[in-house]
Amino acid sequence: MSIMTPLKRARGLGSAKDGTEHFWRQRLTGLANVPLLIAFVFILMSLVGRDHASVTAAFGNPFVAVVMLAVVVSALYHAKLGMQVIIEDYFHGEALKFTLLFANIAFTIIVALTAIFAILKMGFGS
Repeated sequence: MSIMTPLKRARGLGSAKDGTEHFWRQRLTGLANVPLLIAFVFILMSLVGRDHASVTAAFGNPFVAVVMLAVVVSALYHAKLGMQVIIEDYFHGEALKFTLLFANIAFTIIVALTAIFAILKMGFGS
């Protein structure tokens, strides 16, 4: 006996079976973001008012560079997951939903690559 309606059975639209994984990824990135964002704010506050050479030197420290890279990756992935849920829940046209999900992924990748490039460039002193 199935709990799916006859229409769901006919269309083959059962559970996508990835909701729990998505839920846990969102919770884990949220939890990881707490210490990362505290470190991020501390690093940024320590760099306020410094000249370019001092900031570049600070990013040359492997700890600072790794923390900043981790913040970028974790925060953007968390934001991507959150926007995905919003898009899936509130936009119902399949073409619009597909377009918005694609834009969400593209935006996340572009911002992540730009930020990673900038951090690495400062870290290696170029």
